[in-house]
Amino acid sequence: MKQDFTVELTADNNFSVLNRIINILNRRRVRIKKMMVHENENDIRRGGLIMLLFTSPDLMEKVVAQLEKLIEVDSVNVYQGNSEYFELSEKIVDVD
Repeated sequence: MKQDFTVELTADNNFSVLNRIINILNRRRVRIKKMMVHENENDIRRGGLIMLLFTSPDLMEKVVAQLEKLIEVDSVNVYQGNSEYFELSEKIVDVD
């Protein structure tokens, strides 16, 4: 049964990294509901990505394994549900 998953990912801030991540999701036909990409404030060569995905748990495990194989990716954290997405995105967005 499909459900929401929140993925938090840190990686190098290169041109092709986001494209590679999206390609992995497209090949597995994982639906991207929301996505937020940001650059690290302390180091512009590093960046992060928060995604809200809709897929099955077994397919999510396969996607995480593929994402971790990317050379530029440092860490991948997965949470069930969408509440973590909103908590993580609030930390990134500067609300004045």
